[in-house]
Amino acid sequence: MLSRANRTPVQAAVSAAIPRRSQATRLPLQYPRLRNERGFTLAELLVSVGVLVLLVLLATQLLNSAARIITLGHKQMDADSQARQLLDRIAVDFAQMVKRSDVDYFAKGTAAPNSVGGTMTGNDQLAFYSTVPGYYPASGSQSAVSLVAYRVNSTFNKMERLGKGLVWNAVSTADIPVVFLPLVITNTWPYATNQSPDPSSASAYETMGAQVFRFEYYYLLKNGSFSGTPWDTNATLVPPHASVSGMQDVSAIVADVAVIDSRSKVLLTDTQVTTLAAGLSDYAAGMVPGQLRANWQAALNANTSLPRPAISGIRLYERSFYLSPPTLLTAPIPSPTPTPTPIP
Repeated sequence: MLSRANRTPVQAAVSAAIPRRSQATRLPLQYPRLRNERGFTLAELLVSVGVLVLLVLLATQLLNSAARIITLGHKQMDADSQARQLLDRIAVDFAQMVKRSDVDYFAKGTAAPNSVGGTMTGNDQLAFYSTVPGYYPASGSQSAVSLVAYRVNSTFNKMERLGKGLVWNAVSTADIPVVFLPLVITNTWPYATNQSPDPSSASAYETMGAQVFRFEYYYLLKNGSFSGTPWDTNATLVPPHASVSGMQDVSAIVADVAVIDSRSKVLLTDTQVTTLAAGLSDYAAGMVPGQLRANWQAALNANTSLPRPAISGIRLYERSFYLSPPTLLTAPIPSPTPTPTPIP
């Protein structure tokens, strides 16, 4: 060991900095002072948990309400798209309807010499000629006229449209050409007015509304009245009108449809949908636009036998289709002019 005299200044400084045992001072241990500090009480924890649960419930209710609103919106858009597609197609067919007194119409209220549509109970049917494209036969000279028909398939509760393209008259073919009175639609094309398929072309039928289960229509006459008969029954007319005669007295056709969206339809069987359609009343004399739809809505609101979510998914629509003037009418036979009595 180096003597004190032989140490360097650095070694002397280090040695002086190291405390000796006699110089070391024991410091007291420092313990946390818990006496004046407080934690959460049980009541505070319960309140905090309660507030958290309340916030979670409110958030869940908000999400459920948003999901319900979105679902209802999608269901309504589904029904709207179905109705718009159908009604727009009907508008095109009606706008180009062949309105001649020498052709037949199968429609509500028609009578001899036209097809006897008569009073239609439940879903209405309609068949007429229109200058729209159709499903033409493989041979023959295609005409510009098609036989168009609308009906609700009673088995599957869906709206169907027949668009059968016709050939011109005098064409040597097995296909039936455009026909004129006294030939009528019910005899020439019976499948256009019943539920039977077209034996020559199954593709002539197409689904226009898979969710449309109710179809009803009536007429706006040129005298301003609404009727279930497509001509003016005013007895003062000379000569009196007793047939459809090219829709000469019809100003517009008013159609009402009931649509159920696809999500609501799966809640019901086909039998239940058929029963539901039967509960929606037919057009009655004296009704004005909007009244039939209001009656249907009242019947749906009063229905307690079917699930309410399915009933709430039904939408009702009404549209008026104005017709152009007839293109060819048979001139009425003039009344004989009375011969004046000579004055004696």
